[in-house]
Amino acid sequence: MQSHSLVDLATDRSVGFVEVSIVMPCLNEAETLAICITKAQWYIQQHHLAAEIIIADNGSTDGSQAIAAGLGVRVIEVRDRGYGSALRAGIAAAQGQYIIMGDADNSYDFSQLSPFIQQLRAGYDLVMGNRFKGGIQPGAMPPLHRYLGNPVLTWIGRLFFASPCQDFHCGLRGFRKDAIESLGLRTTGMEFASEMVVKATLYHLKIAEVPTVLSPDGRSRPPHLRSWRDGWRHLRFLLLYSPRWLFLYPGLLLMLVGFGSTLLLLSGPKVHTLLYSSTAMLIGFQIALFSIFTKAFAMNEGLLPTDRRFQKLLRLLNLEVGLTVGTILTLMGFGGTVYAFSTWQGRLFGALDPAETMRIVIPSITCLALGVQVMFASFFLSVLSLKTK
Repeated sequence: MQSHSLVDLATDRSVGFVEVSIVMPCLNEAETLAICITKAQWYIQQHHLAAEIIIADNGSTDGSQAIAAGLGVRVIEVRDRGYGSALRAGIAAAQGQYIIMGDADNSYDFSQLSPFIQQLRAGYDLVMGNRFKGGIQPGAMPPLHRYLGNPVLTWIGRLFFASPCQDFHCGLRGFRKDAIESLGLRTTGMEFASEMVVKATLYHLKIAEVPTVLSPDGRSRPPHLRSWRDGWRHLRFLLLYSPRWLFLYPGLLLMLVGFGSTLLLLSGPKVHTLLYSSTAMLIGFQIALFSIFTKAFAMNEGLLPTDRRFQKLLRLLNLEVGLTVGTILTLMGFGGTVYAFSTWQGRLFGALDPAETMRIVIPSITCLALGVQVMFASFFLSVLSLKTK
């Protein structure tokens, strides 16, 4: 179902021009949808905006579509389920230069959109609402979300991506349509909110925040948000989009701890601990390699922006360099293995002192394993770097 309507075109604009599209995702919001639309229409009329209102309906069964159509706004049927799917469809259908998105549960006031539009007209690409600065009314946000979920996930997002946003999950935000569409947003669920902020930061869009009041929603039913499930989906997205924090830093830490412990234990009798430290070094190296693989793949697929420093590093650490380093490590391991074998032979293949021989065998095996990994990792990186038409 689609009902097309421009609401109160400004007198100094040409007919058909839409400056602002107000997009509301909707799934069974019959109790609050009308008041949200009415507030948005009042704001448009009061400020003489060339604007439209779009309801991105995600399969409502309570008559939400009829309510929206009766109020003269566009209704977009979105078959793919999910908060992100509804918003992506609504954004794609929008005709406005700027888009204001907000939930249709009456928790945000669509009659107070001026701060967003002013910042967009000032040249910002993304304008985020900040509920912690604007005010959270009693009962508007569960304590778990207010004091744990939102602050922790926002802190992680700011740490991982150096984002200026202090409220990653505010549902009321504005943006330039062309800027956000250029990001290629893909997620379908609640993590869409995080994806928009993260990619806007990574691609260096101009971001601003404005205080926003959060009110208790007007629904009698429970919200669609599921605290632990959706919180995990947000955290998972933040981790997957940061190979440094997911793979590189933990891998480097394990490698450093393992290498340092190995050096300290080589001259001592604690060969069992030496085995653990060498294993930590191997595991750390494997995890760090995942960081390189992930970033190379993500850049090739357009999931992450091009990193010139990383590309320069890949050019320096090419296949030939990797094969050379891998061969040297393998030869070191092979040499240690031969030495250990000759020591055993010198004792006529009799009993050996583990405290003595394992200090040779463990580092040798570690070098062999690292050498083979380096060589095959170099081949895999070369495959990822192949140019395709």
